[in-house]
Amino acid sequence: MLDEISEAIQNMKEDEILDLVERALEEGLSPEKILNNGMIGGMSIIGKKFKEGEIFIPEVMLSARTMQKGLERLEPLLAQSGVKKKGKVLIGTVKDDMHDIGKNIVSIMFKGAGFEVIDLGTNVSADEFIDKAYEIEPDIIGLSALLTTTMKNMKMIVKQLLDEDLDAYIMIGGAPVTQDFAASINANYAKNAAEAVEKAQAFIKSKIDM
Repeated sequence: MLDEISEAIQNMKEDEILDLVERALEEGLSPEKILNNGMIGGMSIIGKKFKEGEIFIPEVMLSARTMQKGLERLEPLLAQSGVKKKGKVLIGTVKDDMHDIGKNIVSIMFKGAGFEVIDLGTNVSADEFIDKAYEIEPDIIGLSALLTTTMKNMKMIVKQLLDEDLDAYIMIGGAPVTQDFAASINANYAKNAAEAVEKAQAFIKSKIDM
């Protein structure tokens, strides 16, 4: 059953995932096991294939949509059973940038890896990031930009977040963003959604090991 759920996500079978999740629940599998052993397993394979260039953004988006559909069924059950999230992610596209496809893929990949995600949407100012960060105390703050013209806003937002001395791992990404640019503004860089999740997981592990 868990293999079927994993394969449905890998094969982008959005029309089948709900039935598979319902069948798994009826067979007595816990929501946590369905998530961790079925859905996260499937999305992890998608992330690896994307990172290695075997599949591309359209396939990732379809798998992510399949994952999201299953998650919507499981999330209330996971909340009721008190399943602890791996970490908390605050994410948004920076001020003056309305693009959200990349950010949405990253959000779903984080959810698929067991993180709680608070998505501020697009055109997000420094004040909005800071206010929400103080409210929810995220482990990870993710900023996205798709336009070279909005990278200056990304730089300004990162500076203000760093000035606040928040206890969070600040990560940036998007088509025009590079490792060199990230280093120049004292932020961490992820070139794609799979790498973003890997770096977040490594950060969470380092906090636990401290």
